[in-house]
Order: sequence, then C-alpha cells, then structure tokens
Amino acid sequence: MSHAIRRFRPQDAEAMIAFARGLPEHDLLFLSRDVREPRVVAAWLKAIEESEIDSLIAEDGGQIVATAALVRDPLSWSAHVGEVRLLVAPGRRNAGLGSDLLQGIFMIAKERGLSKLVARMTVDQTGSIALFEGVGFRAEAMLKDQVRGTDGRSHDVAILSYDAARVAALHAATGIE
Repeated sequence: MSHAIRRFRPQDAEAMIAFARGLPEHDLLFLSRDVREPRVVAAWLKAIEESEIDSLIAEDGGQIVATAALVRDPLSWSAHVGEVRLLVAPGRRNAGLGSDLLQGIFMIAKERGLSKLVARMTVDQTGSIALFEGVGFRAEAMLKDQVRGTDGRSHDVAILSYDAARVAALHAATGIE
C-alpha cells in the first residue's frame, strides 16, 4: 500500500473528520480535544495558521490514512518543547506509516529549534509506545486515571519524551549521523 505525506490544509477538514470518525474512540483518548468534531478541526487549522501547530497527513487514494502533529506554545515557558500527536488508521498500522510521519515531525521540530519532544498515549497502546521508543523516546511519567471514555472508564496516560540534545550527543559520540 502506498501513501503520500504532505501538510494538512483547510480543504482537508472534511476528510480529517471522516478519518477521525473511523478510528476507535480509544485511539483518541490521549488528545485533549475530540478531533471528530468540526469545530475542533477548525480550531486545529487556525492553530496551524498561527504557527502553533505543524501537521502532516498521509493519504492514499485521496483518503487520509494517518496524521501527525507537532504542537507548541511559542509564548510559554516551555517554548523549546513540542508535543507530538500521531494517529494511524487501524488497517494501516505496522507498515511504517507512523515511522514515516514521525521522521517528518522530527525534521519540522529541528527547523523550529525544539530541543525536547513529548508524546502522550494510554498505557495499553503498546504498539504506539514501541514505535515511539524505537525512535528514541523514553518513558517519563504516568498519569493515573487521566482520561475517561464515553463508556465512563478511566485510563492511565503514559508520557514519553525525546531529548534532542541528548540524542545528538549520543550520535556524535558514536559517529552516527
């Protein structure tokens, strides 16, 4: 299966909502907002316009099959930190799509001068945790009962982080580019 990766644009809003509505609710719990809602996607696009979010999509046959976002607040005390959000359609997992999107996010983070990246996911999303750890993220914290699904069940959220300076120093010490 092939895919094309590009920036998320305003004309993609309906396709993004359709993509998000096709995901299991559990996949969305780590997000602070429900991206199945049109007003949330509109706010997302406004944040892209205001340079608070960089967002990529992967599409296949005109349909969105995955998305990644790099969220930051340039006016905060944590302006050096970006939060990575990644969603991949269930039928497209374990095929390198998430890794491809993460590489794009890493390039954007470097362009933006970010020195730390964080990612959140529910602790039972072992595939996502393995993907992020595979590219250098490390477990940093766990928040008990942090999110609650529409079924009323609470879930713990893992926070993973990527220290760009530490990884760069490691690469320099080992000769890896």
